[in-house]
Amino acid sequence: QVQVVESGGGLVQDGGSLNLTCVASGATFAFIGWYRQAPGKQRELVAAIGSNGHAVYTDSLKGRCTISASADNAKKIIYLQMNSLKSEDTAVYYCSAKRIGSGDFWGQGTQVTVSS
Repeated sequence: QVQVVESGGGLVQDGGSLNLTCVASGATFAFIGWYRQAPGKQRELVAAIGSNGHAVYTDSLKGRCTISASADNAKKIIYLQMNSLKSEDTAVYYCSAKRIGSGDFWGQGTQVTVSS
């Protein structure tokens, strides 16, 4: 059974930092990404990392966030370190894991609120 679980969201002041964690298990994944959705807006990609370690970032957060990966037994752990946060970064952040072969699996989301 594939599971994707996010943690690490919360309330932070403008200019602050947060580190989000995603734990994906139950399959071998081609890549895992962080997405976000602000109220009234479409869900957008923040950053993603492939099984080969190659990472991509959205322009709005490039230079302010770093995605990294580690493994713990059968679990893949993906970190998203975000710095210099702005009020426009306020959103629900979701982790999505693409299984090799087929299937996209999403977590329940974690709220990030940046107060100005």
